[in-house]
This record gives sequence, structure tokens and C-alpha cells, in this order.
Amino acid sequence: MTTAVTSDGPRTYRFGGIEADRPDYLARQPHEVAMLPALPIVDAHHHLWDVRGAADPRLGGKSHRYLVDDYMADASSGHHVTASVFVECRTMYRASGPAQLRPVGEVEFAAGMGAMADSGSYGSTRVCAVVVGQADLTLGAGVYEVLEACTIAGSGRFRGVRHSAGWSDRPGVRNNATSTGPGIYTSSPFQAGARCLGAMGLSLDAFLFHHQLGDLVALARAVPELPIALCHCGGPLGFDTAEVHQREVFQAWRSNMRDVAACDNVHVKLGGIMNRLGAFDFRTAQRPPTSAELARLWRPYVETCIELFGPRRCMFESNFPVEKMGISFHALWNAFKRMAAGCSDDEQAELFSRTATRFYRIPEPAGEPDV
Repeated sequence: MTTAVTSDGPRTYRFGGIEADRPDYLARQPHEVAMLPALPIVDAHHHLWDVRGAADPRLGGKSHRYLVDDYMADASSGHHVTASVFVECRTMYRASGPAQLRPVGEVEFAAGMGAMADSGSYGSTRVCAVVVGQADLTLGAGVYEVLEACTIAGSGRFRGVRHSAGWSDRPGVRNNATSTGPGIYTSSPFQAGARCLGAMGLSLDAFLFHHQLGDLVALARAVPELPIALCHCGGPLGFDTAEVHQREVFQAWRSNMRDVAACDNVHVKLGGIMNRLGAFDFRTAQRPPTSAELARLWRPYVETCIELFGPRRCMFESNFPVEKMGISFHALWNAFKRMAAGCSDDEQAELFSRTATRFYRIPEPAGEPDV
């Protein structure tokens, strides 16, 4: 659908989880110098897509392209991004064939983007160094066929799947496309599919809302051999900038995250809360926040995650181009660096690159030391 942000300001469209960036809005981003420009960064979560509006009436005829060169245009902004993790976003599915195998097309696409990046034609960043695809884990043992196909399609880059389960009956909440209702992670078929992931040496990227985190705890305990990366700080669901509401959300989220952190097989990604948290109303703001302003709003969540999970189980994510709806890549990573300023050099190395490298088994380029 097409949405006017303000009567005389920037406009945007939304298609599922996709929102176009707003160049006129982003052009007002206050200028900043990159902080700690030599600090290596592995971007633990981003997307690429090429959505053709003419192919889907929900886009109102508009299209949105964000491919390897677009990501590099953002990443080449003063920060030292060495590699990135592509995470599924329901793009480039196969147009035909068995329904359960159509997501394999997205893995093929992302692996191809990674191969393009490896050519060096776009810069030194290893974009899509590894790939997280999609497979329907509610197929149970039947998901083996899909995972094997994804492994082949990934050409050595495939590391696991994201099967999101964010669901709420609250009016206005956009539930995940793969979420048909509550309790997906606790269902027997899903947990059988999760065991297939673990048996194949793959990992799960999990996403759900903060009031559902008990389901993730149940899954982590039922399948302790499965490495799990919890996306977007555990999905705090806000949508209201009022201080009293934000405080209530934070308190409920923190209580549930304590239980998640007790599961040793769960890591957490720091970022990805521009939209659903609602702490900053980018839809009506006249300019993007500065890194200091965003750090002030997100610091309680990021610092709590680091405190509960420890730096070796936390990794920063850009969630681009989704977060581009509210802030530039350059300012976003400055905000993350501000939030991690109280950590030691070794802890910052874990947060910005080492944790993601270990978790996703990202190979080091020839000639560089192992982390």
C-alpha cells in the first residue's frame, strides 16, 4: 500500500516487510564523522531484493531495488565493514515447482550476489559472505529435502534458515508472513524440523515479538543442540512513543529476555528495532535522528542484551535496507559504537565482528588472521 508520512513531507510504500528508503528524508541526515573507522565490522543481518511493482498490485505499480551495489553504496560510508550475512526476506522465490522448494531460489540469488561481491568489483566488503535462507520447519522431517537443496544452491555459503513467528492479535500489528498464529515454535512439527537443522549442522534465525519469548525458551530447551540467533533484540513491540508505554514494553521485554539468556544455545542480534519498537517516529520526523539521539533511545535494550548474554553471544546488525526508513547506514553504526563505548576493546571486537564470525562460521579471507 502507499502511505503518506506527512502531508507535505516524504512518502513511502510498504510491501510485506519491505519499505522503500526516502531519499529526501535521508538527505537531511545530520553530518557525522565515522567513529572508530578502523574497527572491523561483520554486519550480522541485512537483506537484498529487487521487487517489481508491476508484478504485484499491492505495490501500486512501484518497484524497489536493493542489490549488492546498493548495499556497498551504503556500507562504503566511513565504517570498516569486512563481511555481511544475508538473511531471508521472501525475495526471488522460484516461480514454479513444489511450493516447499520455491524458497531455494532466494538462496541461489543471495549466493550469486556473494559471488559478485567476491569479484572485488564493488569494493573489499564480502557482501553475502554467508546466507540464511527460508524453509518451512513445520514440515518436520520433510524439511530435509529443502535444506539439502538450499545447501547445494548456496555453493558453500548456506548456514541455516530464518523461520519467523511474530504474531499478535493487536490491531495494526503486521504479523510475519510465516506466522499463522501463536505457538509455532512450541509445536511438535516445528521442533521436529528444528532438529533436522541441528542434525545437519545448520542454525536457526528466530524472530518473534517480546510477549512470545517464552516460546523461544521452550524451543531452545527442547532442541539444545540447535544454535539459535534471536533477531532484532528479541522483538520489542512498541508502536507508541509515549514514555509510559515505552517503559511498560521495556520492563516486560527485559523480564522475558532474562529467561532467553539462560539458554546457552541462543545468541542475540543487536538492532532491527527502528520500526516495531516505535521509540522514534520516523514517519512524521522532519529529519533522521543523530547517532547520539538513536543511541539514547536504543541503549536500554542494547546494554541489557550485552549484560544478559555477554559480548560473546551478541552481534550488531544493520537490518538494511529496512532501517533505512529511519536513519542512514553511517549514523546507525555510529549509534551502535556509542552504545558499546563502555565495553573494552576486546568486548567491542566480539560485538562488532567476532561473535558473528564464529556463529555463522564465516571463513577468513586468505592472508588475514583467524579471530
